[in-house]
Amino acid sequence: MPLEAGLLEILACPACHAPLKEQDTELICTGEDCGLAYPVRDGIPVLLVDEARQPE
Repeated sequence: MPLEAGLLEILACPACHAPLKEQDTELICTGEDCGLAYPVRDGIPVLLVDEARQPE
């Protein structure tokens, strides 16, 4: 489910404050040294570092 228009523009990675991009059911940090992937559950981004998946 795509996020509401404009929401992605104001969200940032809680770990490094870089912008996020939407990919499937996750929001991926665009920071070079970070790259954490945050889940989106029922259309709600879960922006908790403890819930994030490490980059592959």
